[in-house]
Amino acid sequence: MKDSRIATARLGVQGPEVGVQGLGCMAMSFAYGPSDAGESRATLERALELGVTLYDTADAYGAGENEKFLAPFFKAHRDEVVIATKFGLAIHPDDPTKRIIRNDTPYIRQCVEASLKRLDVEAIDLYYMHRRDVDVPLEETVAVMAELVREGKVKHLGLSEVTATELRAAHAVHPIAAVQSEWSLFSRDIETHVVPAARELGVTLVPYSPLGRGFLTGSFAKAEDLTAGDFRRQQPRYTGENAVANAALLDPIRTVAEAHGAALGQIALAWVQQRASVHGLPIVPIPGTRKPARVEENAAATRIVLGEEELALLEPIAAKVSGNRYTDMSFTSAGRE
Repeated sequence: MKDSRIATARLGVQGPEVGVQGLGCMAMSFAYGPSDAGESRATLERALELGVTLYDTADAYGAGENEKFLAPFFKAHRDEVVIATKFGLAIHPDDPTKRIIRNDTPYIRQCVEASLKRLDVEAIDLYYMHRRDVDVPLEETVAVMAELVREGKVKHLGLSEVTATELRAAHAVHPIAAVQSEWSLFSRDIETHVVPAARELGVTLVPYSPLGRGFLTGSFAKAEDLTAGDFRRQQPRYTGENAVANAALLDPIRTVAEAHGAALGQIALAWVQQRASVHGLPIVPIPGTRKPARVEENAAATRIVLGEEELALLEPIAAKVSGNRYTDMSFTSAGRE
C-alpha cells in the first residue's frame, strides 16, 4: 500500500483541519472483548503516519480507562493530533453495569476536569455531549459547554445523536463544529433531517460505526461468533433471525468489492466517505480498529470512488435491514425525530 497521506476536511466553519477519516478508539480498551495494548499502540502510530489525525474517545469507555490509555500517545504527538472526547453517560448509582444520561451543569464540570486529568492535556480539542438528557434544557447544557471554551478548557464543541431541531437550538447558543451519529450502509436515518441541518449550519458530520460495528466487513455473521462480554452480542441486528437476514444483505457489497479488488469494509467506508459529495458537507467517519493492517485498509478506502451503477446497487440495503441499532432507541436522534 502507498503511504501517501489521506486528504483533509475541516471540522465546522472555524475548526481544525483533520484527516478525512478519523479513528474510533473505544475498542482498544472497552466493549469489543479482549485487546492487545501493544497492537493498539501500533495502530495509533500507523494511523498518524497515514494522515489520520482525529482520535475519538469518551469518558464512558471503560470508565475513563480509554482516555488514560490514549494519553501517552497524545502527549507524544500533541501538535499533530485532534483529541475528541465526550461527557454525558454516567454510571448508574445503583447498578455499575448500567449507564444513565446526565447533562446537568455540575456533572459537566466534573467530567471535563476528570477528562483533562486523564488525558493529561490543558485543553480538549473537540468536546461532545455524548447523549441528550431530555430533562435538561439543551440551551442550558450548551451554555455550560460554551463557558468551557471561554475558559480555555475546550476548543470546539460537538454533539452526538441529536435531532435537527436540537442541532439548530444548540448552534444558536454556540457554534457546533461536529455532529456524531451512526451512519453506514445499514443506518441512514440521519439523512432525512440531521444531514440537511448540518449542511445548512456548516457543521461537519462524524459518522460512528460506519462499518456497522464490524458486521459490514464480514468478520462475523451472528452474535454467537463474538467473544463473551462483547456488547454487540446484545444488539438486535446481530442476533437470531435478524442476523441471518442481515448477513444476506452483504451480497451486493461483495459484488462491488470484487470489481474493485477491495475488501468489503473498504466499500462500506468508501460509500460513507462519498456521502460528502452526495450531500454537500464535510464528512469524517471514525471507523474503530486496533490493528495496524486494518487501519491501512481503512485509510485506503478514502481513495476508492464508487460509480453510479455501484451506488445504485448499494442503495436498497438500508431499507432491508432487520432490527434496530440499539435495543432502546430513545436516546438516538431517530428515536426523537
